[in-house]
Amino acid sequence: MDLKYEFYIAAKPEKVWDALVSPEGTKSIYYGSVLESSFKTGSPYQYIGPGVEGDKTIHIYGKILEFSPNKVLTLTNRVGQAYGEQHKNFESRVSYFLEPFGQNTKLTLIHDKWMLGDPSYENTKNGWTFMLSVIKTWVETGKVLQMDENLAHSDGSSKD
Repeated sequence: MDLKYEFYIAAKPEKVWDALVSPEGTKSIYYGSVLESSFKTGSPYQYIGPGVEGDKTIHIYGKILEFSPNKVLTLTNRVGQAYGEQHKNFESRVSYFLEPFGQNTKLTLIHDKWMLGDPSYENTKNGWTFMLSVIKTWVETGKVLQMDENLAHSDGSSKD
């Protein structure tokens, strides 16, 4: 059930790291959500942004397990209540690993420690490749890939 992705980004780890944690970066790559935290191991964090509960919707939240600037960010992962009560008892772990690769960065994302029956698994599995592509594009070009409405459906179907 573990999800693992590796991407190569034409930028130094510092620039990729900035995209992952800065307000400007997270707001751009996570569609208006900003990562709020004191950025200390053990501290809470929240991705807060536009959603069904208004501009301050909590999309993802949890605790920072490891914070090593420009190298490792590991978080517990819980889906916000705006996505329904079925998510409240489920937690997983997301780890970003950044490694210099010449003038580039190898970004490895591991999303693991899934609880059996987590209703977020399928959407997450289908969504990470796109989100990592958004990160790569934003870091390299300053532009954001626009999400196709079809990606929002867990089964890949359209609303038509």
